[in-house]
Amino acid sequence: MSAVTAAISAHGFWGIALIIGLLAALIVAALLAVLVRTVDDIDKSSAELLGVAGEVAGNTANIPQLQATAPVLGQIVEEALVQDDYMNALTDGFGGR
Repeated sequence: MSAVTAAISAHGFWGIALIIGLLAALIVAALLAVLVRTVDDIDKSSAELLGVAGEVAGNTANIPQLQATAPVLGQIVEEALVQDDYMNALTDGFGGR
């Protein structure tokens, strides 16, 4: 009986090892599927980011031209004050009505 019990135990251990191997293979396959899906999501997101980066570059291309604005800001303020005076002169006569 001892040999039969040892044989059953050996076959039982072999079956347990096969089940563990199968479970490990299934887990690895599932993790690989998740990895492939994640890499695909990253690829799509990076493509979208590259498209947006082009638009941002187009929006910021004119920033160096803003340096030309600084020297004339004083003139713009002076003209705004002149226009404000004109508007005040026009509206002062209509305040009493």
